[in-house]
Amino acid sequence: MGAVTLAAIKIGWIMFGWEPWQTVIVAIVVTVVYSALGGQTGVIWTDCFQFFIAMFGAFMAAYYAVSHEAVGGLSNLITHPNVAGRLSLLPDFNDYTVLVPVLLMPIMVQWWSVWYPGAEPGGGGYLVQRMLSAKSENHAVGATLFFNAAHYALRPWPWIIVALASCIVFPDLASIAERFPEARPDLIRHDIAYPAMLAELLPAGLMGIVIASLAAAYMSTIATHLNWGSSYVVNDFYKRFIKPGASEKELVWIGRISTVVLMALAAALVLSGFLENAKRAFDLMLQIGAGTGLLFIMRWFWWRINAYSEIAAMTVSFLVACFFEFAAPKIGFMGLNYVAEIGWMKLLIGVIITTFAWIEVTLLTQPADKESLYAFYRKIRPSGPGWDKVIADARAEGVDLKDHKKHSTNLPLGIVCMALGCLSIYGALFATGYWIYGKTVAAVVLTILAVVSTGALWLFWRRLDKMTDIDFDAA
Repeated sequence: MGAVTLAAIKIGWIMFGWEPWQTVIVAIVVTVVYSALGGQTGVIWTDCFQFFIAMFGAFMAAYYAVSHEAVGGLSNLITHPNVAGRLSLLPDFNDYTVLVPVLLMPIMVQWWSVWYPGAEPGGGGYLVQRMLSAKSENHAVGATLFFNAAHYALRPWPWIIVALASCIVFPDLASIAERFPEARPDLIRHDIAYPAMLAELLPAGLMGIVIASLAAAYMSTIATHLNWGSSYVVNDFYKRFIKPGASEKELVWIGRISTVVLMALAAALVLSGFLENAKRAFDLMLQIGAGTGLLFIMRWFWWRINAYSEIAAMTVSFLVACFFEFAAPKIGFMGLNYVAEIGWMKLLIGVIITTFAWIEVTLLTQPADKESLYAFYRKIRPSGPGWDKVIADARAEGVDLKDHKKHSTNLPLGIVCMALGCLSIYGALFATGYWIYGKTVAAVVLTILAVVSTGALWLFWRRLDKMTDIDFDAA
């Protein structure tokens, strides 16, 4: 919440000349009120409305960016000397300082090992909050697929076009500072280019719509986090440990109070000056979640994972992140000060330490009781050999794990669907880029890949949904 509030502060400064505290007050008053009063239903309805406003604003900003006199249209944009060297969708394979963090780490390590809101290996509260609001499991899966398509394939390109145009209109930070002399020096970072472009490009009427779209994007994100965070406070802390017999009315009020407190903490974080720019905030979130992703995947496939495993993973990853953020830069021993400056090294070390820690804790602590394991199995129907012992124990004790209201699961087919979903979404993402860049052959190939993958996903998904119950005797 502090990260997106930092973005709001920079937009407020460029657009309105507001001081950071003014932006924070406006953001808090508007967002907290409807999040606290509307709850989950209010958040979902406003999110739906805000998404379309935000997308309209982003596309209009891209249109005016390309139409700027200094840019001179899309063809001039992609051939301009300030932009031509930035159009490759793959990094330079001879430059490991870019290749490793931009391509190799995300493909080989980050996707399965790092948790952060919205990209949660093995699932998490950010997405589950919305999935549990759907009327059926099928709707929940479809909505999640739509979210990923809209988030990764549809939303980035208007932003990318504005960013590329900013390389021409504002080739460096000095040019932004010159254009906005009243801007505070501590706010002039690379992430200020987007609001600077909006202030430079948009006519008065459209400016209001785009500002509304940015406000919608901000409120959507904050409202999601507030509702998500307060649900933890109410259900996992207050109701469980403080007052198990609390009435629904009391729990609603605790949720509202925690909503306000969470927003106040986010405001305090961003006003403290600790977060300087969007990249620093994002890198910090990645580091805090480093090593927890594999645990969140394995909890569905290995019966041995327990609450201590998750607590250990989250605690160790947070402590490692704090060490690299605050202590390592001051320690010359074993080159820790050097490692602290290299993002991908910190991330990899965090993944290794955290993964080792939670595996050790898992093996050293007692597993969940059998009743909980049996109940979990009936409800979730986890796949793979990791639950064979639970099935065998249940059979030996004469416990029936069947639940005829549930379908069985097929792990290989599920993995195929996951791969097809990735091919579909990333095919569409890169195909769009190649169409924009005028690279027709690559664009056609990736478009076909996206279409075929989507069709295959639809067929396999329907097959997966119609699977029959597990033959427990055979298992």
